Amino acid sequence: MIAAFALSFKLAALTALVLLLLGLPAAYYLVFYEFAGKRLLDAVLLLPLTLPPTVLGFYLLILLSPDGLLGRLGMRWAFSFWGIWLGSVIFSLPFALTAYKEAFRSIDAEVLDVVRTLGVPAPRRWRQVILPWAWPGLLSGTMLAFAHTLGEFGVVLLVGGNIPGKTKVASIYIFDLTQSLRFREAHITAAVFVLLSLLTIFAVRSLEDKWKSTTR
Repeated sequence: MIAAFALSFKLAALTALVLLLLGLPAAYYLVFYEFAGKRLLDAVLLLPLTLPPTVLGFYLLILLSPDGLLGRLGMRWAFSFWGIWLGSVIFSLPFALTAYKEAFRSIDAEVLDVVRTLGVPAPRRWRQVILPWAWPGLLSGTMLAFAHTLGEFGVVLLVGGNIPGKTKVASIYIFDLTQSLRFREAHITAAVFVLLSLLTIFAVRSLEDKWKSTTR
């Protein structure tokens, strides 16, 4: 169980970090800029919300196989940790992106217009205006993406299989325990998930309350 949870935490942490680095600028441009194809891009980025995890996992497995498009480019990540990492990033992106967009929408557009008019450089605008205003929402979105990745099953199973120490995360570990009729161990593992989920939700709601109080 410890090895499976350690792998799950590693996967969730790397996924959340990449989602923060990629999702933050994407959400910012989707909120504050108008450009051709904006709605289409938004729909594509949010597509994993409506796709069954097995569908996304299937197509990623094909793409990452040695004969797949990405596999021929050197990304032969099927049945590997990096394969389940890529699947997790794509599958959890809508959760982080939605929270990031809401955080940016909370910023007073007139304030941004004023600081731009005053010629404040972009790095300074981010450091002194944008991040102080939106950080609770950005952090809560990252935490939700972390928790969502921690419990992911379908995408991980299809892309990575069930390889101990390599792709066997905690959710697949519970699946194996149940299939083996080892219900006591499955109960313990599932209870850890319940506790982690409860703590994450409580922390996210606390951040959201603080965020709302600071933006009033």
